[in-house]
Amino acid sequence: MDIQALIAESARAWQARANCMGVDPELFFPERGSSTREAKEVCRGCVVRIECLEFAIANSEKFGIWGGMSERERRRVRRARLLENREVAAS
Repeated sequence: MDIQALIAESARAWQARANCMGVDPELFFPERGSSTREAKEVCRGCVVRIECLEFAIANSEKFGIWGGMSERERRRVRRARLLENREVAAS
């Protein structure tokens, strides 16, 4: 196994500890207009919620509930971070 594969495997090790392991994936990818409440409830107490959210943001996940947030909610987080980074860079 090469070093890149080891790094990638290590970076995703959090997934094995996620509350959603063994849960029907369709719960986290609801049809447009469907409730996300149940998926977010699974995420609420998850010990790797932050890692999951950061993974989704870093990889620009367009669909599904990741780290307890919908794509729309993640987009807001990305925008807020961009604005914050611009303000820091400008000062």
